[in-house]
Amino acid sequence: MPSQQPSSVALIGVPMDLGGNRRGVDMGPSALRIAGIEEGIRGLGIEFVDRGNIPVGAPRGEAPADPRAKFLPAIAEACGHLAGAVRGALADGHFPLVVGGDHSIAVGTVAGVVGHHRERGEDVGVIWYDAHADMNTPDTSESGNVHGMPLASIVGIGPDELTGLAGDAPMVRPSRVAKVGIRDVAAAEARTVKGSAVACFTMREIDEQGIRAVMEQAIAFATDGTAGFHLSFDVDGTDPTVCPGVGTPVAGGVTYREAHTVMEMAATSGRMLSLELCEINPILDDRNRTAIAAREFALSALGKTVL
Repeated sequence: MPSQQPSSVALIGVPMDLGGNRRGVDMGPSALRIAGIEEGIRGLGIEFVDRGNIPVGAPRGEAPADPRAKFLPAIAEACGHLAGAVRGALADGHFPLVVGGDHSIAVGTVAGVVGHHRERGEDVGVIWYDAHADMNTPDTSESGNVHGMPLASIVGIGPDELTGLAGDAPMVRPSRVAKVGIRDVAAAEARTVKGSAVACFTMREIDEQGIRAVMEQAIAFATDGTAGFHLSFDVDGTDPTVCPGVGTPVAGGVTYREAHTVMEMAATSGRMLSLELCEINPILDDRNRTAIAAREFALSALGKTVL
């Protein structure tokens, strides 16, 4: 099946490091630009527009006001700006390519995509590629880091400042969400995952079934009764030997070729509405290897093929 290419891509950078506990991830958008994402996309014959970076305000004071959800007000404000930028890109006919920044940015990205499609009476699905479940809440999180809470917020579980960014909660019905590559989940978070209707394909399912079968199922979940899906791609879903520049590496992840298959199948589905790359941390990287790999993965998602 041939890959589907958008006619125009708008890159939106989100230099956010407030959601995690490792500095440097705010430089992810710059790292991907340096890795040549614009040249790569233009090389596919796709129009490219760089819409710059979303403003990310500094938190008031060094200590978080709520240690259960650190720097939540500043994160919610930035996600609100991001939601508006994503809606604007879609309204202008662009395919949004959002680049972070820590994974808390996904709440803003999805809010923007959902807001755009709700105006048309359409639902949206999500494919969540990640080593982590990202379904903690302030009550279950051991760290209070909001980058472990975005998917819970998207499906309507969590702080009102995040769950309500697209209007009525949930932004996305849990039964239209599929998680791929999961291998590091805390016990309390696992109970939240199991109690939801989210489809979860851990590394065991990938080992037993293969990445093609897993992605076929994930796409089926995310496109059932929807206009299409947003693909949120956390580079730590890929094994640290492939993407070393991440704040929370977990051994035993998706291989380089399997990650490309995830992206290639998203492209050939013809149903991907938007793409997000996050958790690229050049401070922890080796000669920008992670951003270079992320560029190649993104190009596969945008229709690059071997032949």
